[in-house]
Parts: sequence; C-alpha cells; structure tokens
Amino acid sequence: MCVTQEREKTPWGGTKTRKVVNILLKVLGAIVIAILLFVAIVYTVNKISSHSEQKRMETYGQHVSVDGKRMNVTIQGEGDETVVILPGYGTASPALDFKPLITELSPYYKVVVVEPFGYGLSDQTEKERSTANIVSEIHEALQSLHIDRYILMGHSISGIYSLDYVNKYPNEVRAFVGLDSSAPALSEKKIDSSMTRPLKILRELGFGRLQLKLGADPYDGLPYDEQTKEQLKILINKNMYNTTQLNEAESMYSNFIAAEQLTFPVNLPVLFFIQKNHPATDRWIPEHEKLIKDSVHGEVVLLEANHYLYRSHAKEIAEKFRGFMTSP
Repeated sequence: MCVTQEREKTPWGGTKTRKVVNILLKVLGAIVIAILLFVAIVYTVNKISSHSEQKRMETYGQHVSVDGKRMNVTIQGEGDETVVILPGYGTASPALDFKPLITELSPYYKVVVVEPFGYGLSDQTEKERSTANIVSEIHEALQSLHIDRYILMGHSISGIYSLDYVNKYPNEVRAFVGLDSSAPALSEKKIDSSMTRPLKILRELGFGRLQLKLGADPYDGLPYDEQTKEQLKILINKNMYNTTQLNEAESMYSNFIAAEQLTFPVNLPVLFFIQKNHPATDRWIPEHEKLIKDSVHGEVVLLEANHYLYRSHAKEIAEKFRGFMTSP
C-alpha cells in the first residue's frame, strides 16, 4: 500500500516540476527573442540612418596628402599671423566644433583647423597613435600647405601632443595656447584592447547611435546654428568609436608618460585657458601653473566653464589671446 502511494506521488511531483521548467524556458525564450529583436531593430535603424546621413553630409575644407592618406584641413581668415587649432580626443568634427572660436579669431588671424586621422572628414589609419606619429602627421599636413610659422592652439589631449610638437619644431611655433589642455602629470587611466573591443562591437551593432539619442545635446544653448548642429550630429555618428580613435585611446596612457619628461621652451609664450573648478581633481590649476613656472612669458586664465570652454567663451578667449600676443 505504501509503495503504491509513493508511485502515485512521484509522477504528480514530476509533472508539476516539468510544468514549472517549461514555463521558465518559455519566459527565458521570450526574453532572448525580445533582446534579439531589439538588437536587430537598433542595427537596422543604424544602417538605414547611416546611409541617409551619408547623403546629407556636407563637405568642407580641403584634403592634403599625409602618409599616403587624406587629412582634412580648413582655413579661414587672412590675417598676417596664423593660428593652428588642434582638437581634443574624440571631437567628431573639429572644423565645426571650433566654429564659435574660429568666428572670433578669423577677422584678425589666418585660422587653420587640422582634423587628424579618424576625425572630421579625414581618413582613418592603422598606424600606431603614438604622440610621435600624430605630431609627424600634423606637421606634414602643415608643410604641404606651406605653413611654417604659426601659433599652436590645442584642446584637451592636444596639449600633450603640442608639448612634444613645440620641442620638435621650435623654429616654427611662435606661441602655444592651451584650451583646458591636458597636463602630463594628470595621466589618463590605462586602456587596453579588452576595453575597446566591446565598444567596436557596440558601434557595429548601432548602440553608439542609441547612446547619443538618449543623451543630452552637447550643443544645446550654445552659439551654433541649426545647420551646423545637424552636421555635427551626422559626424558624431560617423566617427564615434571608430578604430583610429579607439587605437588612440589605447595609446593615451603611454603618451602621457612620455610627456612627463618634457617642458615648454623657456622663451616660448604660453597661455592657458582652463576651467576654474575641475570636477575630478583639485590639481588642475597647480599642474598648469607648474608647466609655465620657468616661462619668460606665461599666463593662466581661469574661466567659469566646463571642459569645452571654447564653445561657451569664444569671445572672451579671443580677446584675451589677442591681448596676450601683443603684450611685451
């Protein structure tokens, strides 16, 4: 009798367990299908949008041959002196991003914006993104345009590249202006391929576009016309997480370390525009002051602004810069 009862309970319990397992498998299957469908939609939308944007993208500037590839450069203004502007890391379109500052400078200077490989309308490259290579490429671009005497103006990571540049070409650079430029002692964290590989995959799947769609507009409330903002969005989607820029991110730590051994030439005029209240470190101002402590003509200007201070304080920067360059 007892054996019979046990046999009756066992099938009943097994059936109930199987039902629960089947329900869980169906739920899991539905979740997997939903995720795959979502990924497929994001991928498809990105492909269609990219194709559409390619047709709407407007060209600007001119291409120069550098290392067998095309580097895009814009030139505006006809002043006697030349200002060469270099972008911060990841700037989608330097020529458009610096537009407010270009507008303020071009009545007085010849303003040249170099778009390094992987930026703006320039080609990508598989060459290592070491400071030496980047500096050499920028110099080659300027040489091809017969620009051999100029003021170098760099934002963010270009401060690291410029530190190397002014030491390699001291007879060409008349002054350096840092736009919240990086300081060698405040190194970026080390990034390797294990960190950039997922970004490449996310880019291919279209999640970079989704991220931008859900994020805040970085140009909202700033002096950019609607056409410029539309082109900036197109180029952000085009260049975000591209292979060249990710390679540059992987090289960034070693580039910072190499720059720690460099100083600005004593006789080179150096002007820093930096944010007054850095959100991540209290060493931002002191480290910039150290960089010019031995300079014959050096100055630090503090601005109530964020890292992209040239977008919001272009007029103030241009006026202060002009005064700095004409002062004895």
